[in-house]
Amino acid sequence: MTDEQTILVVDDEHDIADLYTTWLETDHDVRTAYGGEEALEKVDSDVDIVFLDRQMPAYSGDEVLERIREQDLDCRVVMVTAVDPDFDILEMGFDDYLTKPVMHEDLSDAVETMYERDGYDETLQQYFALTSKKATLEAEKTPSELENSEEYQRMVERVEELEAEADMAVTSFDDDDFDSLFQDFPDG
Repeated sequence: MTDEQTILVVDDEHDIADLYTTWLETDHDVRTAYGGEEALEKVDSDVDIVFLDRQMPAYSGDEVLERIREQDLDCRVVMVTAVDPDFDILEMGFDDYLTKPVMHEDLSDAVETMYERDGYDETLQQYFALTSKKATLEAEKTPSELENSEEYQRMVERVEELEAEADMAVTSFDDDDFDSLFQDFPDG
């Protein structure tokens, strides 16, 4: 990785935002925003990765994410939140989901993974974003909740379609992404 990575940390809790910034700024150019409105002012085409808190006053992380995607910015977005994920995450355009508390290693690993995925084509990026959502929901929901969710079932079908499309590109995966495809996620 290079120093050219630009990361935007967004959290309305100043202490958390400052801590994440301190952890990341030794290796990256880091911008810090203490709310959604400030995040929208600071995000631009130079930003590679956004760590975005989901629960914030005024502009929620969901709204900020939607606005980032509307601007068609080519950045990876990692939701970092204490909100337990629900099926609504299936419609959200994030690349990964970290549940607080988040440690230094979690952020560093996410940066590395997002940086590597940035080089993947659109199909692989979509595939990994969906497998992240799938794993997140499988860790939080019971098997019966998953089975009864039409949205989840549609997402599983889409993952399978993308997997078939991506099979030819498996040789380009890094070890972490390759391992994440085949790890067993706990039920419920």
